[in-house]
Amino acid sequence: MKVLMTGNEATARGAYEAGVTFASAYPGTPSTEILENLANYKEVYSEWTPNEKVAIEVGVGASIAGARSLSAMKHVGLNVAADPMFTYAYLGVNGGYVIVTADDPGLHSSQNEQDNRYYARHAKMPLIEPSNSQEAKDFLKEAYKISERFDVPVLFRLTTRICHSKSVVELEERKEVEKKPYKRNISKFVATPAACRKHHVELEEKLKKLEDFSSNDTWLNREEINNSEIGIITSGISYEYAKEIFGNEASYLKLGMSFPIPKEKIKNFSSKVKKLYVIEENEPFLETEIKAMGINVIGKEKIPLTGELNPDIIAEKLLGKENKKISVNPEMIVPRPPTLCSGCPHRGLFFELSKRKNAVITGDIGCYTLGSADPLNAMDTVICMGAGISAAHGFSKVFEKSGEEKEIFGIVGDSTFFHSGITSLIDIVYNKSKVISIILDNRVTGMTGHQENPGTGYTLMGEKTEEIDIEAIVKAVGIKHVKTVDPNKLDEVRSAINEFTVLEEPSVIITKWPCALKKLREEEKQKYKIKTVRYQVNHEKCKKCKMCLKVGCPSISFDKNVGSIIDINTCVGCSVCAQVCPFDAIEKAGV
Repeated sequence: MKVLMTGNEATARGAYEAGVTFASAYPGTPSTEILENLANYKEVYSEWTPNEKVAIEVGVGASIAGARSLSAMKHVGLNVAADPMFTYAYLGVNGGYVIVTADDPGLHSSQNEQDNRYYARHAKMPLIEPSNSQEAKDFLKEAYKISERFDVPVLFRLTTRICHSKSVVELEERKEVEKKPYKRNISKFVATPAACRKHHVELEEKLKKLEDFSSNDTWLNREEINNSEIGIITSGISYEYAKEIFGNEASYLKLGMSFPIPKEKIKNFSSKVKKLYVIEENEPFLETEIKAMGINVIGKEKIPLTGELNPDIIAEKLLGKENKKISVNPEMIVPRPPTLCSGCPHRGLFFELSKRKNAVITGDIGCYTLGSADPLNAMDTVICMGAGISAAHGFSKVFEKSGEEKEIFGIVGDSTFFHSGITSLIDIVYNKSKVISIILDNRVTGMTGHQENPGTGYTLMGEKTEEIDIEAIVKAVGIKHVKTVDPNKLDEVRSAINEFTVLEEPSVIITKWPCALKKLREEEKQKYKIKTVRYQVNHEKCKKCKMCLKVGCPSISFDKNVGSIIDINTCVGCSVCAQVCPFDAIEKAGV
């Protein structure tokens, strides 16, 4: 059967067909849908973990226990998970093990566009790169064979364009793979210095065999000889772009297994063409290796080093062809920057923080990063997961030493708190920092598309489980001053902030209200007493002061003739604008 699948769906299908029985991940765009789809295959136990490091550690445990296992994450997540990954590369596997990294060239939803192909070389792991959805499925199945044949974990690299684009995939039946027996093997799986000195030598020998395999014994790397004038060495989505521009006017060496680099195959291919291009997105990963072999290639001197690649760029940079573009009048384009949704429970908190003129607000990765945008402008820094609290501690200690009086707020979301905020909060308690940490609990992992987390009470597979109590954790690590507030009630938020800013020790505010877009369970509707309410502007009372616009709600607009206008179709009734209006001009609709 043939179906249309995204690369993420196809990767999940490949794991299913390969006989995988254990899968773990932390959600992160563009990788999230891999585990969401795997969870639909009941033969595969699938779970969200608190962070990517844990995802790899449990995956390694499953692999050592004898199961084919998979762990998935976005590119920056691999930074969090690097510690166990590097070590497991030394130890080798029992059941086959694949780590999926979904890179994000162009920073569509990320804070950097690092090229994780370098992790394969650094950790000394084979690297496999599909170019489309069919290959995502087929190559993943091959990755497990390579993992078990060479006794190594495999790094499987996708990019945003592959993850989220659809192409035709031919489905096959699942092949059940018997779990390998587990036998205690201290010399192999206990990573002591003495053992790992031997493992390092063994790994270098494996890499030599893998390089020979990459050159001579795998269908993942293939030549397409069309003519001898132009040759292109490429991998991943760049292959599809190159084919779109050059078609049969060039010959190709397509690398599905790009590390260890197939040196013999590259030398052989280069001897068949007069001009040789290396087309790859972001870093010169292949180009550097090929030039080190003494082969003259054209690469990053023409192909951009930054941003997402596309066929137009290749045509312009290599062939001097520029496609005609539709001309637009920039004056007619209305800028539409991203903003917090209508009724977002984070809006009230950021509105109150925006009024504090002596505040430093260190933010984090999540929907709430948008608290930095106009008109709220209520954020000073965003670095990485968990740094919302940690960076605040750094600010606090520097200002304390310099004698500067500042109100310092460190902000994380609920899922981010479980990911890496707990240890940051411990640091604040242990090292006595008078930071106000604010945990935004919107009852779901919001930014990546509403995945469960340890605080929601449900697992990835839909099973009810223990709901981890954020307030209990906060108190357990030593925070004495804790308040949980409804962020839609501005007086509650303001009161908690005012109470804690005068303290000389750390404190925590937890804002708790469901995401406005979340599909609520019945128990949530009852607990939070969710009601369908809409607001409208009484234009007889409206003084056109524009105060309501300062909350940055996309449901509110302004007409110079009539004043503020609320779109009743998108308003969800959070009432923040009504609380802000100094003339009581915003009223419940129908009242």
